[in-house]
Amino acid sequence: MNCTEQKYFSTIDFVLFALLLVASMAIGLYYAFSGGQQRTTREFLMADKSMKCLPLSLSLMATFQSAVAIVGTPAEVFTSGTQYWFIGCSYILGLLIPAHIFIPVFYRLHLTSAYQYLELRFCKAVRICGTLTFIFQMVIYMGVGIYTPALALNAVTGFHLWGAVLATGLVCTIYTALGGLKAVIWTDVFQTVVMFAGQLAVIIVGVHQAGGLSHVWRKVTEGNRISGFDLNPDPTVRHTFWTLAFGGVFLMLSLYGVNQTQVQRYLSSRTEKEAVMSCYMVFPCLQIALGLSCVMGLVMFACYSDNSPLDNRYITSKDQMVLYFVMDMLQGFPGLPGLFVACLFSASLSTISSAFNSLATVTMEDLIKPHYPSMTETRAAQLAKILAFAYGILCLAMAYAVHLMKSSVLQAALSIFGMVGGPLLGVFCLGIFFPLANSTGAVTGLVAGLVMSFWIGIGGFVTQIPSIITVRPDNCTDMAATGNATMATVTTAMAPITDEASKPVGLHALYSLSYMWYSAFGSSAVILIGLVVSLVTGPMKEGELSAGTVYPLMDKAQDFMQKLVKSKPCRGSSAEQRQIGTCQEQGNGPVGTERNTRNEEERETFLPLSQVSYLEQETSV
Repeated sequence: MNCTEQKYFSTIDFVLFALLLVASMAIGLYYAFSGGQQRTTREFLMADKSMKCLPLSLSLMATFQSAVAIVGTPAEVFTSGTQYWFIGCSYILGLLIPAHIFIPVFYRLHLTSAYQYLELRFCKAVRICGTLTFIFQMVIYMGVGIYTPALALNAVTGFHLWGAVLATGLVCTIYTALGGLKAVIWTDVFQTVVMFAGQLAVIIVGVHQAGGLSHVWRKVTEGNRISGFDLNPDPTVRHTFWTLAFGGVFLMLSLYGVNQTQVQRYLSSRTEKEAVMSCYMVFPCLQIALGLSCVMGLVMFACYSDNSPLDNRYITSKDQMVLYFVMDMLQGFPGLPGLFVACLFSASLSTISSAFNSLATVTMEDLIKPHYPSMTETRAAQLAKILAFAYGILCLAMAYAVHLMKSSVLQAALSIFGMVGGPLLGVFCLGIFFPLANSTGAVTGLVAGLVMSFWIGIGGFVTQIPSIITVRPDNCTDMAATGNATMATVTTAMAPITDEASKPVGLHALYSLSYMWYSAFGSSAVILIGLVVSLVTGPMKEGELSAGTVYPLMDKAQDFMQKLVKSKPCRGSSAEQRQIGTCQEQGNGPVGTERNTRNEEERETFLPLSQVSYLEQETSV
């Protein structure tokens, strides 16, 4: 394929793409005119608390398995190898902690918005600050999510850029505004199936075109694309094992622990047990999705290792790599390019529909309802639908703003979540794990954390140096000079300089911090500053805490250690046995009685807030 040649969709490709949009719209219309017809906020925003764990788990995965990941991850593996795969290690703690700490706390408080927790634990000002921060985060990310697939499709196939943006945005807005959370979850399930099918089709055909699995393996090993454990502790290195496996834990916690889009799904489940199970089931789903994306990147490298489209300037950004590969390798298979584009737009739809619904929820529950407590359920549901539609229109405006961005989409998206999601995670952790934290400390910590995160994030963006594409000597015309304005707007990925000859020092070293550490840095800053301010201004007293808002972490850890000690066989001297208690008398005597008393007191303090009169006034869902 020469550099000026463009591949185009066949009729069947357009049909498959249109079927995706029609099917998604049909699901939304079905839930708009069936059941309770979304007449109450409980049904529209919380799916009537009737969801089972399987659709919830698929929806939880689809929400952040966006087009950014499907486009960005294979491109990352193609250019840098499989080091990024180690982010899968962060999924373990990143899902276990929400399952056993955040979900029990939120579910037992019978919340609708995650930020109601901040008012129960601190005060109304903290709740408003958290809500506004979340809105800011998701509005920016919506622009990235909807613009990414449209740009890649336009750049490689000539499909109209803003036509794709409008089609995606309007369809998503309509079915979200009409069908509510049930429509969002079930379209996520359908779109997840399409995502997996599209990726599998591309991988199978790509392996065949590359000459088989053995040829793919030989090419990627010769090209050093199979990465080992990079145990470099330097936090300025973009991707290492520590950066991905441990820095990624904080990113996962900010997404799956306290982000409203995910918390809302947990709270829509029928029981707390099903909410926890859905969190467990996300783990294999995320691993499969990550594995497919990494394999696709390796297959792309095997096909193009000797003739890279980036080197030949057939494309100007690695973010266009995936669709170029699809259109180049799958052109002889009618329908498969359309299937993959449907896969790409499915990921985009699932992400932005979740954003619309969660944004409507927090705006309604945190900013409007408190000022109009007498509003009827019918009126509230109608207003929530209007809000979802309004955020859809705002999403289209943000897509134009993202049009001006100059960074790889994967890094840009994760940077946004790190810079904003990290401080939000910090303020929730401050409330859940530290009983002495007060409202002044929470507000000060959140504001300071956001300022520091954006200082480092923006400083890093400004001081980055764009990586240079090596151009092979040939007769190809530079695509930027051909008048293709869309292609010219996309630039290569930006990465900090980390080679030994120019080791960053001073502020530049801080700005060179890997974007995967942004969330950890932001949350840690909030916790440390919040605790210091709380101690200075007067820590919160135990009697001032609302029941169920603090997780008894130390008591749980102490009981766990005691169970480990008691489960060991009785060996050693009689003196040792007397010190820890004999096996035959576990739990008896003064020590056991004291522990049992403490456990009873713990259960009294960690109760559902349904027993608190304040909650009954607040949660009228």
